[in-house]
Amino acid sequence: MPKYVIERDVPGIGNATQEEVQTISQKSCSVLNKLGPTIQWLHSYVTADKIYCVYIAPDEKMVREHAEQGGFPANCVSEVRSVIDPTTAE
Repeated sequence: MPKYVIERDVPGIGNATQEEVQTISQKSCSVLNKLGPTIQWLHSYVTADKIYCVYIAPDEKMVREHAEQGGFPANCVSEVRSVIDPTTAE
């Protein structure tokens, strides 16, 4: 199944409290449960003003549906074509 990176513009998110982050996570999980098992949230990276989320989903449409139902921005959705890391150099 394809993997996607979702870039979400969320000004000030890097200063969110643990409680605020938990609330966002709970909302995301609630929407995922409604959409069913074909979409999975793997993890997210939080920077000062953005969240970069990694999802597995059958298509971009489902990723965008999750964002719409959750009230989250999905400013850019990109399908992962490959993964490189230090072992790629070997």
